[in-house]
Amino acid sequence: MRLTLLYGALFIVSGTVLLAVTYLLVAGTTTSLILIDGTRDAPGGSRPPQVHHYMGDDAGAAGSPGNIDRQAEALHQQAEHTHQAMIDNLMFNAVIALAITSVVSIWLGWVVAGRVLRPLRSMTTTIQRITARNVHERLAVEGPRDELKDLADTVDGLLGRLETALDSHKRFVANAAHELRTPLTLEHALLEESLIDRDPTVDTFRTNFERLLAISKQQGRLLEALLFLSTSERGLDRPEPVDLAALADEAVQAVRPAADRRGLRLDARVAPACLEGDPVLVGRLVANLLDNALSYNVPDGRVDLTVGTRGGRAFLTAANTGQQVPEDQVDRLFHPFQRLDRSADDGHHGLGLSIVRSIVDAHGAALTARAGTDGGLVVDIVFPERHQLSGKHPKMAGTLPR
Repeated sequence: MRLTLLYGALFIVSGTVLLAVTYLLVAGTTTSLILIDGTRDAPGGSRPPQVHHYMGDDAGAAGSPGNIDRQAEALHQQAEHTHQAMIDNLMFNAVIALAITSVVSIWLGWVVAGRVLRPLRSMTTTIQRITARNVHERLAVEGPRDELKDLADTVDGLLGRLETALDSHKRFVANAAHELRTPLTLEHALLEESLIDRDPTVDTFRTNFERLLAISKQQGRLLEALLFLSTSERGLDRPEPVDLAALADEAVQAVRPAADRRGLRLDARVAPACLEGDPVLVGRLVANLLDNALSYNVPDGRVDLTVGTRGGRAFLTAANTGQQVPEDQVDRLFHPFQRLDRSADDGHHGLGLSIVRSIVDAHGAALTARAGTDGGLVVDIVFPERHQLSGKHPKMAGTLPR
């Protein structure tokens, strides 16, 4: 209705303007009266006919011929009346034609608006029909590249991203349920064992309680990782200056005893590097990378951590030796609950690298990972350039010895 009214109003306005211009042009013309006196003298004494030319109101002006008679004046007035009557008749007929064509234009506007909006109605109906069960459906509008085609393709892209997010959410929930069900089943079995034991002793109770305590700690770590993953996926509320070098120093010092116990060589090359982000999330990112590099390693292996600035952007690279990782499996390891060996019972749930990816995405950083030549992974993270901030920069950390 709005489009029809718009089309009709534009036509009526333009038609009215056209009539006004036509009226001004026709009314601005002047009438012209030419009288020719064809009388002649007697034979042999001819004289040329006298021509009297009158235009508009100049008939009675000064300098006009003095022999203007009443008949010429009457003829002039009759021509004026005829000219005005012609203008009035023309405008009357034009107004009637404008009224008729306005009605026709409104009807045509309704038809054209319906044809223009038909694809939008079709897209609206399809979008309203799509739910979580049939999110795989697409508008799939065909035709030339225009605004409606671009809109349909944009909606299809949005539906594709929603489908991917829903599938990821379903897999996440299923994997989380599986990870939580196993320790719960084990807890239930240990409790039943204590109840059905006819001759329980303090040692058996202590053993079962120790195993239950270990399972409880493992579940606590899993829940903490899940909460941290959901926090990192929310994004950043208030980015602030982060000293990446200082956070790397702290993380290396925290894991160095564990590396020594496992006989792993930990090399850290830390140069000044600063970025904007969340220091808690960035600290967890570094800690998870080091924990993953230490946990999935081989005896007498090594872990290399490099922190610095590259092209004005802070970067972090973590590399480790370990089991050979197929190239087609590298990206899968950064999804929740994904491990290279699903049967491994090492207390890890496959959330460390997925948390790393979520933190990287929250900071708008670039992450690249590849399989190492000596096994393990090489993970390189480059953070965006810092915006200019006022105030003092945080104190930069020095280089850690090997």
